[in-house]
Amino acid sequence: MKAISRSFRRQASSASRAIAMTAILATAWLAGNAANASQAQVDRGRYLVDTILACGNCHTPKGPDGQPQPGRELAGGGLRFEAPFYSGAAPNITPDKETGIGAWTDDEIRRAITQGLRPNHGRLAGVPLAPMMWVNFYKALLPADLDAVVAYLRAIPPVRNLVAVPTYKRQVPRDPYPDAEKGFVEADLTDPVRRGAYLVTIGHCMECHTPAREGRTLYEEALGTGGKAFAPAMVVGYPQDWRGAVAPNVTSHRVAGLGAWSDPEIGRAITQGISRDGRRLAPPMGFHWYSGLSARDVDAIVAWLRTLPPHE
Repeated sequence: MKAISRSFRRQASSASRAIAMTAILATAWLAGNAANASQAQVDRGRYLVDTILACGNCHTPKGPDGQPQPGRELAGGGLRFEAPFYSGAAPNITPDKETGIGAWTDDEIRRAITQGLRPNHGRLAGVPLAPMMWVNFYKALLPADLDAVVAYLRAIPPVRNLVAVPTYKRQVPRDPYPDAEKGFVEADLTDPVRRGAYLVTIGHCMECHTPAREGRTLYEEALGTGGKAFAPAMVVGYPQDWRGAVAPNVTSHRVAGLGAWSDPEIGRAITQGISRDGRRLAPPMGFHWYSGLSARDVDAIVAWLRTLPPHE
C-alpha cells in the first residue's frame, strides 16, 4: 500500500511538473508574442515622441550649446519657464519611480497627456499640469498613437533626476484648438492634407505661430499669422547666445508668409532650421526633432500649410 502511495505521489509530482512546465512555456510564448506585438507600438511611440511631439524640446536636459544631453533623454529640466502665472522646469518623464513617472499607471499617463491631470498620489498630487503642457492639442492623439506614446515612455531607461517643484501662481485656461476639438480618425492619415492637419495639431505648431490678444490665442481669426514673441526672460535653457525669437507667418501669403516658398524650402525649414534665404532659424522651433520626420509626414505638413488662407 505504501509502495502504491509512493508511486502515486511520484506520478502526481511528475504530472504537476509537466503542467507547470507547460504553463511556463505557454506564458513564455505569450510573452514573446506580446513583446513582438508591442515592439511596433514602442517604435511608433518613439517616432512620435522624438519627432513631431518634440517632447525632448522641453523635457530633455540641454548643454550650454542647447543640444540634448546624451543618456538623459526626457529626464526633466530641459527648459524652465518664467511667466506671471507659473514658474518651473519641465519634469522628469522617464520611468524612474521616485523622480519620474514610473509609479504612474498607463491610464494616469494618458490622462496627463490628454487632460493635463496628475494622479492623486506622489508629488503635487492632483495638481493640474502647467499650461506649457499642450493638452489642448494632445487630446487629438488617436487612441493607437496615445497607447504607443505610453508604451515608449515605459520602455525608455529610467533616469534619476529630481526636478524642483514648480510654483503655480494662478490657473490659466487653455484655449481650445479647433482641429483638436473636432478630432481625427485613422482614415484621416491616408489623405495628405488631413494627415498634415493631424501632425500639425499634435505637434502644437499653431500654439507658437498664431498671435494672441488679451490672453487668448486667435485660432479662429488669425491661424498661422505668427507674431508670438519668446524672450530669454520667459524661457531658460536654450543656447547662451539665444536672444529670443518671434514666430513667423506660415500662411500662404506670398510676401508675409510662405506663399512664394517651394515645397522643398518649407520642408528644409521644418527639418533643418534653414530659412529660404539661408538664415538659421532660432528656438523654440524644434527642428532638431523634426529632422527625424519621414518624407511622407513632411510632405503632409507642407500640404496642410498650403491650405492656410493668406494673411499679413
